[in-house]
Amino acid sequence: FFKAICRGIVKGAIIAYCKIVYRMKVVGKENIPQKGPIIICGTHRSFLDPPLIEVTCGRYSRFLAKEELTKNKFLKFLGYVFDAIYVKRDNKEIAALKTTLKALKNKESIAMFPEGTRNGLEKGESVKEGVAFFVLQTGAKVQPVGIVGGEKPFKRV
Repeated sequence: FFKAICRGIVKGAIIAYCKIVYRMKVVGKENIPQKGPIIICGTHRSFLDPPLIEVTCGRYSRFLAKEELTKNKFLKFLGYVFDAIYVKRDNKEIAALKTTLKALKNKESIAMFPEGTRNGLEKGESVKEGVAFFVLQTGAKVQPVGIVGGEKPFKRV
């Protein structure tokens, strides 16, 4: 109950912030299935991408996030409230895999960034295989999501 209230407050604040500061516009929301397992697969260019996906996709999504985010108390709290699934980078630990598979088998929505980091391709990173792995294991649908703009305040996103 506490998490649901906090989620509502945080989502409301994010929506207000993005509508005022970035003049947020959502296109194609009707294409996102509201039922069944889905992997929301987005571009990751800025710190705004995860909150934008959460407040615009029309359904509750759990994000795969790097474990280092838990070092910041505010981000750790947000991870708790939004049930983030933390991934230990370059580690063979499988807890995150099991949690994600279970969520998808329970017909939940998972959001992830296949580059594994912000602007990964620009940094020379290769696209990670996680999305394909989860699709093959669960039959989840993949919903590509692109985020354009928002590099500077008062520029449309």
